Amino acid sequence: MPRRPRRNHSPAFKAKVALEAIKGEEPLIATAERFDVHPNQITKWKRQLLEGAAAVFGEQDKDTEGGPSIAELHAKIGEFTMECDFLSGALGRVSGASGKR
Repeated sequence: MPRRPRRNHSPAFKAKVALEAIKGEEPLIATAERFDVHPNQITKWKRQLLEGAAAVFGEQDKDTEGGPSIAELHAKIGEFTMECDFLSGALGRVSGASGKR
């Protein structure tokens, strides 16, 4: 039996299916057949919806707010660029079998 190509579902579709599962008006198997999605996938989307529902109303975890700023990321890129330039120059000065080819 040939494998079906991988499908990418839109966030709206995932939300619709998860809401149907949360309603519980029909068994999970029936919901899975109706939307042509595996029951385990529906369970995963349902769990994600329930865990992320608080963020809709403004509650956010402290971990998600404190990401690096754009300036910090640009500084890190500059640092890595300088290291790369330095190491490529040092590698060019090395002679022998382990140097540039």
